[in-house]
This record gives sequence, C-alpha cells and structure tokens, in this order.
Amino acid sequence: MGRISVAFNKARKENRAAFVPYLTAGFPNEQEFVKVALGLLEYADVLEIGLPYSDPLGDGPVIQRSSEKVLRQGMTTQKAFDLIRGLRKSTDKALVMMTYYNPIYCYKKGEAGFLEDLKNAGADGVILPDLIPDEAETLLPKARELELDTVFLVAPTSTDERLKFVTSHCRGFIYAISVTGVTGERDKLPEVPELVKRIKTFSDLPVAVGFGVSNGKTAKPVAEIADGVVVGSALIRAVEENKDVQALAKEIVEACHKGVLV
Repeated sequence: MGRISVAFNKARKENRAAFVPYLTAGFPNEQEFVKVALGLLEYADVLEIGLPYSDPLGDGPVIQRSSEKVLRQGMTTQKAFDLIRGLRKSTDKALVMMTYYNPIYCYKKGEAGFLEDLKNAGADGVILPDLIPDEAETLLPKARELELDTVFLVAPTSTDERLKFVTSHCRGFIYAISVTGVTGERDKLPEVPELVKRIKTFSDLPVAVGFGVSNGKTAKPVAEIADGVVVGSALIRAVEENKDVQALAKEIVEACHKGVLV
C-alpha cells in the first residue's frame, strides 16, 4: 500500500478527513518554500506541490500570482523535482505533484521520463487537472509500472457515466472540485454533498474535495462528508501576506475531525 492510501486510511481510523494542503513549488522563494512545507507537514496527511505553469486553466488569481512569481525567479520542472527530493529526505508523509499536462508533454525526457524523474524524486502521485483518462493511454501504464498514483478531477457537472469512467482510472484518491470555475476561497460549497454521494456510488477510493475551502468554517462541512480536504489559495495567500500559515493549518485540521463542533 502506497503512502497516499496509508494516509487516508489513518485519517479514516481517526474519524477525520485527511488534510491536503497545496503549495506552489518554490513559493515565495526556494528557501522559504522548504520552511513553509516542513511546517505544513507537521499537520498534513498529504502535501500537494504545484508545478508552476504559465497558462493554468483551473487556478484562481492567488495561485496564478504565486506561479508567475516563481517562474520569474527561474523555477523549472527540474528544480521542483529537487524540492520534492529535499522534502523526501525530511518526511515519510505522502507527497503528490499537481501539474498541467503541457509541462509533461514538453519535458526534455518525454512523458515517461517525467514520471520516472518525479517518482525518483520521492513523489507518491500526480494530480492531472487538465488531462482526462481518455487521453492518457501512454501515461497511465507508465504510472502503474512506477507505482505512481494518478489522480484525476471530477466536478458537479460530471455525468454519472463520466464519474464512473474517470474514477475507475484514479489511484490513491479522487479529486472532487467543489464548484465549477477556478480555485479560490469561498464562503459556501453547496454542491459538495451531492457530488461526494454520487462519486461514492462508483468508487471505494477516498474522495478529497478542493476549490474553495479556506478556513475551519468552510472545512468543517466538507470534512463531515468527504475523506479529504484540499486547501490551496488560503495557504498561498497567508504566505503572501506573511501570516501564520501553521495557525491556519491547525485551525483546518481541528475542523477535519468528524462530529466535533468548531
């Protein structure tokens, strides 16, 4: 069993949703990224590390700004792998990279080489927001060979047919988008309960919900029905504004305990 599955199983046994924080690789700079990441790993079950990309389809303004900043500073795919490699030396917790497909397609060693280098860096999985399983004919077999979990996205607008198909190609967990649109903080996520219910009719894999969770208040209702809570923009904003990132992480983790009022 891989680290991602172990992490979700541990959270389930402790009657809580797994906490999956997101950080853009190298933000706000490489040195500070490592400090922030290690601080979050004290609370995280799975750490999601975003590979910065110039044309993100699903990222809201906060994460877009973080990607633009680190790209200007010279962040590359190889440097992102090196950051993961460094974190792996300090933690045995699950690390997963979120990347759009274009950086994979353009990688100097090709698609297979990207996956091999990601695995060798110490990652346990890859989240693919703009790649559908239908078009991953070569990526999926290679990922299975490397025992690298593949996580695809589903949304409230996904039909039952698509939910069944997409979830059948996920490994580790299923990433459920809480709302249509882009990432960012929101006050309410009304479509989550029905979406999670629909997903669970087709798959036994853990369901982690992202896009919109920003604090303990918004994490709590998600944690009551989902297996994991993904938080990105709120954490990036906290880093951006020099706020206490660990305090926010602690607040969200406390809200992830099922049946406990916050």
